[in-house]
Amino acid sequence: MALTCSDICKLIAAFILPPLGVLMERGCWHCDFYINIMLTLLGFLPGIIHAIYIILKY
Repeated sequence: MALTCSDICKLIAAFILPPLGVLMERGCWHCDFYINIMLTLLGFLPGIIHAIYIILKY
């Protein structure tokens, strides 16, 4: 799978604020966004890992 410019922008956003990267990838009506918010509140690193997974998966 090749990374596009938009994927790189999403990954940069995911490192700064993980829910923002997921929001840009999936939108706010998917449960992935809310899962990422909860993971980010529990710990910043789990939120980043989940965001990277979601961005690279889709």
